[in-house]
Amino acid sequence: MPLTPEEPQIYESVPGTRASAGASRTPQASRTAAPVPGPRQAPRPAPPRTDSKGPNTPGRPGGPPQSGKPSTPAKPPAPATTARIHLVAATDATAVEVADETVDKLLDEGRAPGEILLLTTGGQHPWAEHELSFGEDSYWRQLADAEDVFCAHASAVARTAQRAIVLLAVNGGTDSEATAALPAALEKATEQLIVCGDPERVRALL
Repeated sequence: MPLTPEEPQIYESVPGTRASAGASRTPQASRTAAPVPGPRQAPRPAPPRTDSKGPNTPGRPGGPPQSGKPSTPAKPPAPATTARIHLVAATDATAVEVADETVDKLLDEGRAPGEILLLTTGGQHPWAEHELSFGEDSYWRQLADAEDVFCAHASAVARTAQRAIVLLAVNGGTDSEATAALPAALEKATEQLIVCGDPERVRALL
């Protein structure tokens, strides 16, 4: 099923051989992007009327009075942007590990931790499980702090904030759950969505 009006471009690669950082990472989230107001519509001008003296124009007898302020044309709507989709091969059993390795590479390349969101479709990421054991309030507070990578289950993606890079670890779940998670994760990514999972399955879901 299509995710956006335009078919997204998918890049595929295989994971590297470096060791995973494991579940000891302490990820958190970035700030929520402020909503952008839509373009204002310019008032539609009335059709000109004609009489024996010709069409009415501003400043002429019988015409509409001139306004002190010139009319401002409406701004065209901003073009829709679509994040790139990068597919990294993994199995359900290794998807979280491969996602952790990918996060480490992104951090080594200079990406800020607060730019990264990691979602899972099956079980929770080990870090999320650990933090949730202290209660949901403290867990979600780290999302608001926006200081580090944040891990969440794809079913809670509506509560997360937009990030430059979103990783989706397809580590289980039904096809319908994974299918719903893909466009939801893409919606949260402003630059790139990295999907870690079985390439054949992910392409079929796309």
